[in-house]
Amino acid sequence: MNATLTAVALSLVSAVAYASAAVAQARLAGRSEPGAGVFRMLGRAAWWSAVALNAGGALLHVAALKYGPLTLVQPLGALTLVAAVPLGARAAGRRVTGTEWHGTILTLLGLGALLLTAGGTAPHETLSLGEALAVGAATMAVVAGLSRPGTRPGLRHAAASGITSGVASALTQTLTVAATDHTGPLFSWRLVTVALLVSAFAMGGLLLAQTAYQGGLGAPLAVVTLANPVAAAVIGLALLGERLQGGTIALIPALLGSAAAVRGVVLLSRAQGETMSLADRARKEPEPSAQSRVVIGSPRTRDDRLVLSPEPGGTRVGGP
Repeated sequence: MNATLTAVALSLVSAVAYASAAVAQARLAGRSEPGAGVFRMLGRAAWWSAVALNAGGALLHVAALKYGPLTLVQPLGALTLVAAVPLGARAAGRRVTGTEWHGTILTLLGLGALLLTAGGTAPHETLSLGEALAVGAATMAVVAGLSRPGTRPGLRHAAASGITSGVASALTQTLTVAATDHTGPLFSWRLVTVALLVSAFAMGGLLLAQTAYQGGLGAPLAVVTLANPVAAAVIGLALLGERLQGGTIALIPALLGSAAAVRGVVLLSRAQGETMSLADRARKEPEPSAQSRVVIGSPRTRDDRLVLSPEPGGTRVGGP
């Protein structure tokens, strides 16, 4: 199996692992009482299963970055949304909606076009210390600008989350390639600095996404999913020598594929947001009381005893 097929296969399994973790977390949240603390989650096997799936997905993603360029691996992250559609529908005991089918087809067609144009060679170039520091400084400046107070904070925080996560993946590729190619010392100032930047941006992306999702899931999820591969691809094309196959002509199918994938991701994110809204609404609605209400009726029996007349379906508690 060549490097490209290996990267695609690892990305596919990674997406399924991430999607399974998301479905497991959603089901766990639905069964949990509102306001349940983190420590209560630690005692549940389902929570640890979701953690293991997320960790497995992350490791598979890192392995994919060893065999495939950023322009190939990062867009495949959108497959997490595609894989979550049938998994989530089955877990909820429902059918896949028309919007979800439409979004899935467009996303797959778009990613297929991108796969034909993405560079197919395994990555060999890595970021120098100066380049890594420059990327880190530029990312911090962009995130600071997007995080400032203003209108539409959810979408701006989502964009910042996608950018930081994409940059973290690009820096992770430098770590992976440098550590496995043995082209230099394993413990150097460059790799230690890159590792620290990866940790900071990965955690920052997670916190920014959590902030973005507070106002709703649909649009912010789409922005996060799209900003991530864009940020990684910019670094790959500008600093790591990645190129599109086919030269300038390849831009046409790449742009068409990108447009189809964007539309598909937006549809899938919208459907995901609507599903989560319905689930939240169902959790917030009070369940009907099991006790029957009783109203006092005005008529009296011949022996002047008060009659308690129940509502339909209630329990008669008074009268002969």
